[in-house]
Amino acid sequence: MLSFNNLELVLGGKTLFDDVSLTIHHHQKVGLVGANGTGKTSLFKIIKKEIEVDQSTVSFPSDLRISYLAQEVKGTDEIALDYVLSGDANLVDIQKKIEKAEIDENYEILGELYEVYSSLDGYSAKSKAEQLMVGLGFKSGDFNKPLKDFSGGWRVRLNLAKTLMQPSDLMLLDEPTNHLDLDAILWLSNWIKSFKGALILISHDRDFLDDCISYVAHLYQQSIELYSGNYSQFEILRAAKMAEIQSNFIKQQKEVAHMQSFINRFKAKATKARQAQSRVKALEKMELIAPAHIDSPFNFTISETDKISNPLVTLNRAGLGYSEPILSNVAFTICPGDRIGLLGPNGAGKSTLIKSIVGTLPILDGDRETGTNIKVGYFSQHQVDDLDLSISAFMHIQRLDETKTEKQIRTYLGGFAFKGDKVKDPIRLFSGGEKARLAFAIISYQKPNILLMDEPTNHLDMEMRHALTVAIQTFKGAILLISHDRHLLNSSVDTFYLIDNGTLEIFDGDLDDYKNYILDIKSSDNKESKKKKSIKDGPKEDNSEKIKILNSSISKLDKRLFRLNTKLTEANHKLADPELYTDDSSEDLQDLIRNQLELTNEVEAAEKEWMDKAAELDILK
Repeated sequence: MLSFNNLELVLGGKTLFDDVSLTIHHHQKVGLVGANGTGKTSLFKIIKKEIEVDQSTVSFPSDLRISYLAQEVKGTDEIALDYVLSGDANLVDIQKKIEKAEIDENYEILGELYEVYSSLDGYSAKSKAEQLMVGLGFKSGDFNKPLKDFSGGWRVRLNLAKTLMQPSDLMLLDEPTNHLDLDAILWLSNWIKSFKGALILISHDRDFLDDCISYVAHLYQQSIELYSGNYSQFEILRAAKMAEIQSNFIKQQKEVAHMQSFINRFKAKATKARQAQSRVKALEKMELIAPAHIDSPFNFTISETDKISNPLVTLNRAGLGYSEPILSNVAFTICPGDRIGLLGPNGAGKSTLIKSIVGTLPILDGDRETGTNIKVGYFSQHQVDDLDLSISAFMHIQRLDETKTEKQIRTYLGGFAFKGDKVKDPIRLFSGGEKARLAFAIISYQKPNILLMDEPTNHLDMEMRHALTVAIQTFKGAILLISHDRHLLNSSVDTFYLIDNGTLEIFDGDLDDYKNYILDIKSSDNKESKKKKSIKDGPKEDNSEKIKILNSSISKLDKRLFRLNTKLTEANHKLADPELYTDDSSEDLQDLIRNQLELTNEVEAAEKEWMDKAAELDILK
């Protein structure tokens, strides 16, 4: 259907493609991935004929219907619903011809036009457009608003709806999840699954890619290599390929060992069945794919302050909002080590909660208490706007600590891929991604004991997202996270809270449960009743005995794990004694090592049994 043969492209003196060949067939859904600047968007422009190349190198049928997502929409007086409907250009054309024929009373032509209109599903077009808008987060009251009444982000959503409305054989989507919240992303991934045509997708959201694609086209070193499978499978194959390079072997092993130690530490503390399992799986996946990112330019950690308070922040019967409460009677506490993710539709109050905790938004009712030693690292959606554009990255860090030498500051910024002359360039010359990286560098440098992050992956490419995920995972302080990046949430969060209908409550489930929750709500005629309904039905009467037995088993396993971990701690303490490693103590040493191994195996087996029974219990509830 679409073929590139010996494609070459040089832009601005830089070679993007050199002798590239690639074929995409009907119904294939392909993720276009690669570092920034490797030519992903340029490839789209070649397909759209916005960049001229030797036509013999690009071939596709002349009647191929191509739809693509534009990035900007002008604020005009055009009605939102009409704008979405205009995505089907043929249908709009027929509608205009029908209107003219009716005015001219040309009934002969009118009959033919109505037949064409019906064949184009014209009678269901309005309903389809409304469904697309609702799926992307619009309310029915938005349908008849002019484009100029919407913000830039919401106009991008309208443009996406228009793109989805257009009949196409090949759809080109460049970062379609920009400006979308998690609810809209989940809906969009579900829509793409049902799309019958071919798809080429550029995205930095790995979980979104996993949901939508079955092939990966990897742009690397001026070439494109096609892999079969989703993005996760590509990373594994990529990791295997990178592992073959001997020069990377030592670095790879260090990264794997680092990730494994974190997995082990978390598994020992896992207490929630569903989310604990999701997190363990995500961490194990991180360990597996770590070698695929060993050539990443980003490498940093977020250090926390030595002093800490418990609790860090408490909201008691709090009313949160602006002139009127968005959230009422909020009871919420963050303690050291908490890792909390916030879920809920756009506008429900997630950002309001974070701003209220930070203190940038005063509470309307109730109490807000903070610990004496709290030190907040706050990344807002508009964090990059707070940077001083007139000074450099170097100056931003120097302002925080004037005692550091230039070498020390350069070394620190190097972990965020700011090197050479870049550290002295004014921020006004930075891209959105570079500004975001600097914002993280500033937050990290201040050693917070609580991270409050509102959509931290905006503007970030895949490698920086990976580096940020690892940094957040290994951060020992408390975390409160809002993100549409499911991979980041799954890898970093222990507990979810749901904000909806003016309330804040614990969400008893993982992101798969939340996806079902959202899709159920959007497909329901009775939305309000669905929101109040629990994700899972209550325990059935005939399951009560099974639940009782499982609860008893889990309780016994908890006690057993406590005893085993106590013994294991004692064994590790004894093995740390230097006197044990003398010639006279060799027999005792061997006994202790054997005992430690046995205890470790018993703990692992008990943890697995606990997780299995907890998951079984979760299904029955």
